Amino acid sequence: MTCSKMVKVGFIVNPIAGMGGRVGLKGTDGEAYKIALERGAQPVSPQRAVEFLNALHNECFEIYTAPGLMGEEEVSRSIHAGKLARVINGVSNRETTREDTIRIAREMKGLVDILVFVGGDGTARDIYTAIGMELPVIAVPSGVKMYSSIFTLNPYAAADLLAKFINGETIIVEREVLDIDEEAFRQDKIAIRAYGYLKTPVYPGLIQAGKSIYSGIDEELNKESIAEYIVETMDPYTPYILGPGSTVKAICVKLGLTCTLLGVDVILGGRILVKDAWENQLLGVLKNYSGVKLVVTPIGGQGFIFGRGNQQLSPKVLSLIGRDNIIIVATESKIRELRELYVDTGDPAVDKMLEGYYRVLIDYGRYRVIRVASYTH
Repeated sequence: MTCSKMVKVGFIVNPIAGMGGRVGLKGTDGEAYKIALERGAQPVSPQRAVEFLNALHNECFEIYTAPGLMGEEEVSRSIHAGKLARVINGVSNRETTREDTIRIAREMKGLVDILVFVGGDGTARDIYTAIGMELPVIAVPSGVKMYSSIFTLNPYAAADLLAKFINGETIIVEREVLDIDEEAFRQDKIAIRAYGYLKTPVYPGLIQAGKSIYSGIDEELNKESIAEYIVETMDPYTPYILGPGSTVKAICVKLGLTCTLLGVDVILGGRILVKDAWENQLLGVLKNYSGVKLVVTPIGGQGFIFGRGNQQLSPKVLSLIGRDNIIIVATESKIRELRELYVDTGDPAVDKMLEGYYRVLIDYGRYRVIRVASYTH
């Protein structure tokens, strides 16, 4: 490949982003990181970073990155190890912090043409604090929530987006940075705030939309009708795993149960079997029961049913459940905005297994058929 110009790419990895997802902590801010370690959580971002780099099929760039697991180690493990131009020093062997991300991003501001970061909404906030809109960014999703509209669909989409940016095929737009108060989130309270905007290259089909929230009497009545139908058709001897979201948790309200709004719960025979479950607990349920059903709803505006805010439903859990036991529900206003639904479980084979057309329950006994897709090259 002949390059007219070598694009300088900044690369920052938040090595702890997303670790709280599978263990049911809904993030890794503050003390949640230590609790995640106690529950046996494993790093997510380093592998997602390597997947992104290995999927990048373009030679016209060089990499400026942070030391250790904040970028250097991931680059060295990838097919693009020879593209490493500079490591920005200054991070010790201690645990890295958001101040490290901010400082390194600020230093990159005058050195690179574009900054790629791997993390979640909290990392996006740190990048915004460091560079504002002075530099375009590409966000590789590796957090728990990722409500911001700057994230690509998955690491493979991020690689294709960077390749198209290098080739001059993208346009630069301003996209919103959103984040949620994790402490409130862990207490079933949603407190989303817009922190600002970042510039990002855009190409059709590669970047997710921002999260939408729906409200109103008609919306609540629609949720109630969906819940009524689910409850009336439930098998009393089958466990039902209920994903996050008010559409799904209306089922608990109909049954008179106090479930978590933003966690994953398991109900059986009109009672709660496991409340606010994480991966290991769900695997235990699947070991003890056959034919377990899973009820999920897509994130409004984005369309993700797996991989955003419900990582307790891990690839292993989903493989054991099987696609035929997945029930998707969505209000009519939510589904009206979505052309298709998405999965980003972190395992391409499981993503592929989940693809296809599903009947989505949109009201009492009413369905809409919609395609579930994952992004691949």
